[in-house]
Amino acid sequence: MEKAELLIKHLDLLPHPEGGYYKETYRSTEMIPNENLSNNYVGDRNVCTAIYFLLKSEKFSAFHKINQDEIWHFHEGSSLKIHQISPEGNYSFICLGNDLLKGQTYQHIVLAGYWFAATVNDKNSYSLVGCTVAPGFDFKDFVLPKRKDLLVLFPQHKEIITSLTHS
Repeated sequence: MEKAELLIKHLDLLPHPEGGYYKETYRSTEMIPNENLSNNYVGDRNVCTAIYFLLKSEKFSAFHKINQDEIWHFHEGSSLKIHQISPEGNYSFICLGNDLLKGQTYQHIVLAGYWFAATVNDKNSYSLVGCTVAPGFDFKDFVLPKRKDLLVLFPQHKEIITSLTHS
């Protein structure tokens, strides 16, 4: 875990509301006017944004969703499990990592409107990933639900929702 602390300090990562640590590394200067976006958006958006995201094994990234597709890129550390619930209520997961022979993948796209969470696969470890969002991320697009609200939507996934939400 020393490496995780070094990365947090060196990359100047900050606590993220969903769990883990992040730092925005890119925000395009080009803008998409609101009238050219779907009704899911309020206000203009940058064309694209990117962050570093670090998650330690004793924590989790809680279920949340955004209005955009989000591309996750594996950088280093333990593989990471991305848990997803589609708007229709279908649960799935993928493992983001560098062991392709074990079914891991270097990058994964979480589709817009999907609820998603993440966990580190190895104990006493961390995962460092990058996340790219287009149109660019804005906290107006971010929904971090209360456990009870997500359970109302998807009672069939009580166990995973309970384990990957904060309250």
